[in-house]
Amino acid sequence: MKILALEFSADLRSAAVLAGSPVPACAGENAPREHGPLTLIERALKEAGVEREAIDTIAVGLGPGSYAGIRSAIAVAQGWQLGRVVRLVGVSSVEVLAAQAQATGVRGPVNFVVDAQRGEVYWARYLIGASGCELVQPLRLAGWSDLATVIAQGELLMGPSAGMVERGVKPLMPGASALAVLAAGCDVDMAPETLEPIYLRATSFIKAPPARWIPPVKRG
Repeated sequence: MKILALEFSADLRSAAVLAGSPVPACAGENAPREHGPLTLIERALKEAGVEREAIDTIAVGLGPGSYAGIRSAIAVAQGWQLGRVVRLVGVSSVEVLAAQAQATGVRGPVNFVVDAQRGEVYWARYLIGASGCELVQPLRLAGWSDLATVIAQGELLMGPSAGMVERGVKPLMPGASALAVLAAGCDVDMAPETLEPIYLRATSFIKAPPARWIPPVKRG
């Protein structure tokens, strides 16, 4: 199995290739960015020594996070699948964060928070042990007051938004390397049209009705 993983949900965007080695080859770029996603992918493929035609699985980090970044990764995956038959895997970027935290030796209850704008965060709580990550609080929209209890208990907060450091959130960016490893253990394939960014906020706009043609008034 040769996996191309795309994690574009945060300021640090990365692409990784997992092919016959326990450690993926990875390329990343911080904002502001000088290159597009295809350049990042080519760098990861070159680092891994893998040709594009050899990729049989594409994994996408679905967020929550940068809507534009996630959409970009999804577009690449859908276009790739259209040109060549590949397996598609979508993974929550918060699950990627939990896997990374575990790999770095973090243990115990951990609260992962992602800036959701409007004074809210996406929040999920995991219990991380040596053998795995147990989801305790599923991902939800929350205000900082909702996290008051876990903050008072001194539980660890981690997330990719630099603007939350003053609130005690330890910076952690979701990376394509961890995403590739998670995808290798995933046995669920996704249809291209089902890849969608994780967005928990209710839709707040109303679709306009189709335009009507009104015939001109005949004069004189």
